Amino acid sequence: MQSSLQANELNFASAFAAYGPDRLSWYAVHTRSKCEKKVAVQLREKQINCFLPAVKEVRHWSDRRKIIDQPLFPGYVFVRIPGENEARISVLRTNGVAGFVGIQGRAIPIPDSEIENVQLLLSSRVPFEPYPFLRVGQRVRIRGGCLDGVEGILIATNSDRSVVISINLIQRSLSVLVSGFDVEPA
Repeated sequence: MQSSLQANELNFASAFAAYGPDRLSWYAVHTRSKCEKKVAVQLREKQINCFLPAVKEVRHWSDRRKIIDQPLFPGYVFVRIPGENEARISVLRTNGVAGFVGIQGRAIPIPDSEIENVQLLLSSRVPFEPYPFLRVGQRVRIRGGCLDGVEGILIATNSDRSVVISINLIQRSLSVLVSGFDVEPA
């Protein structure tokens, strides 16, 4: 048990080494329940670069239907800030923010490629669905089409192929059907 804990600490230490205090990095911010949109608005008012991935959903009431934006990862907003304490304190002082996602009180940066993959998927308008976070499976890269270069984990579902795009730090994933695309090992 202790050796796995030490291995995790080494992984996080190497993650910190790659991201200096002056470099802009993405961080996951945990929000209070149903406060994601409010937090994103307040962060933008503070001139903090934030990303709230959302999908349009049709909600039905007894008298009407309405299309609303729902957060793709409920309870999370992503911010791109320098690693210095002043920037983090500004985020933490935002109403509705519960804290940064990290370990032992330290925020862990998210690789730019993971955020870029989610942004590319959302802008491509390719149908997808939230998918449970996976730890096992072959890592693949999509070749061709509007998702060219996107990396994820390959999953076999019946005769179709799906790629799961993950943000490891918050253990959330999205699944996209890739039956018309070429997939190669990453």
